[in-house]
Amino acid sequence: MLGLNRKLIIETERMSLRLPVQSDFKSWAMLREESIEFLEPWEPSWSIDHLSKKNFNNRVYWSQKAVGDGTAVPVFMILRSTGKILGAITLDNIRRGPAQVGTLGYWIGKSYARNGFMREAIEALVYYAFNSIDLSRIEAACLPDNLASRSVLEKSGFKYEGVAQSYLQINGRWRNHVLYACLRSDRRGKTLIGKEQ
Repeated sequence: MLGLNRKLIIETERMSLRLPVQSDFKSWAMLREESIEFLEPWEPSWSIDHLSKKNFNNRVYWSQKAVGDGTAVPVFMILRSTGKILGAITLDNIRRGPAQVGTLGYWIGKSYARNGFMREAIEALVYYAFNSIDLSRIEAACLPDNLASRSVLEKSGFKYEGVAQSYLQINGRWRNHVLYACLRSDRRGKTLIGKEQ
C-alpha cells in the first residue's frame, strides 16, 4: 500500500491539522505541562522523560514514518488565528484489507477545552479518513466517567458499542473503557429485511 502524504494538512473552520515538527517542541511541552492535572485522569501514566526534547523528537520521527507507512495520521491541532497548538488527534492502528479501520485518540489543552475545537477536529479527521484514505470504520474508546469525551464522540456521529474490560492502563491502573464507532455507511438501527442492499 502506498503511504499517506507526509505534507498532510487538513483544514477545518478554525484550525489546521498537521503533522508535528521539531520546532513545535516548546509549545507542545508547555501545553502538556500546564494541562497535566486536566489530562492525568484520562491518560496512561507519563514516562519520566515524557516532556523531554528527545522524547518529542522520537514522536516527530514516528509521526512522519507512520504517515509514510500508511499506519497512522497523527496531527496537531493548530489554531490558524494565533498559530498555537491546541492539542492533538491521532488516527492510529490503521488496518487495511477486509477491515479498513482505524482507532481514534485525542487530547486537548485545558485552556482550550469546551470550545468545540475537538468536535471540529474529530469531524474533519473522520471525513478525511472516509473520503481520502478509504477507511470504512473508525473506533474510539474512553473511560466510562469521561463524560466530555463521550459527549464529543456522540455529537460527532459515533455510536456506543459496548464495554471493554481492563482495556488500557490509565494513570497506573487497568481500566474498563466504553467503545464507540463511526461507520462510513452507518446502517446500525436500520432494518434491511425485504430491501435491496
